[in-house]
Amino acid sequence: MKNFVLLFLLFGVFSSAQNQRFLYEYRFILDSTDRDSGKKEMMVLDVSPEGSKFLSIDRMKSDSVMAARLKTNPGNFDFKGIKFGQITTVVEKRYPDFSITFFDQIGMNEYQVNDDRKMTWKILPEKETIGEFSVQKATIKLFGRNWTAWFTTEIPIQDGPYKFHGLPGLILKIADDKNTHVFEIKSVSKFPGEMKWSFEADKAHVQPLIKVNAAAYKKLFMVNRENPSQEIRQIMTSGRKVTMTDETGKVLDIEKVLRDRDRNQKAENQKNNNILELDLLK
Repeated sequence: MKNFVLLFLLFGVFSSAQNQRFLYEYRFILDSTDRDSGKKEMMVLDVSPEGSKFLSIDRMKSDSVMAARLKTNPGNFDFKGIKFGQITTVVEKRYPDFSITFFDQIGMNEYQVNDDRKMTWKILPEKETIGEFSVQKATIKLFGRNWTAWFTTEIPIQDGPYKFHGLPGLILKIADDKNTHVFEIKSVSKFPGEMKWSFEADKAHVQPLIKVNAAAYKKLFMVNRENPSQEIRQIMTSGRKVTMTDETGKVLDIEKVLRDRDRNQKAENQKNNNILELDLLK
């Protein structure tokens, strides 16, 4: 945590009017029956006067590469050599009301979802330190989980990783009560000099964003989880021709591809039983 402290001292007292970048490590276990199945991803919370954006470092880099390719050759969505990362979702909060918009890809479509759930925190007297920062404990029940957060008023930004916000200072660490989803801050810096703030909906996307509410998103999520080939089968039923090839260009038996895909998805669901927003499965 020493680099974290030095960076803070270098940039002085924070203000919500400044462009800041907070780097978090996200540790997660997707299979509740296998504690050794843990993974991690480096995530970034970018804070600007307009709002904040939370996404994986790999997703941020892939977006930059895609934007450059589209600028050079519009309409040519070349994914070759791009590392999208394990976490492909993006969470955006707009200030000053902290309205939350969640971006996620389901099947062949990308969705824009408004999440208006209230954050009802219980602030507790316990205090600790993270690095050189004094932090205070708070708890919340959200997404079908019980969470414990540690926030600091020394960074007076009422934001945090993922959708979490609403405490009297930045959330430096938050974890569920089973310690299977943990966000912990690792460094602080300013935006790179060349970076400009942009809202996710204003960027170029492979497919036009589809706006849905939280209830519709949950239904889409579950349908895709249980029947990932549904979209392609609907296209085929409509009379449109669908062709799939392997890396050599050989045309594949699409029915076999879809059957294999559905079978593999069901096996994957058994392992992917501990998603962050657990209430999506209920």
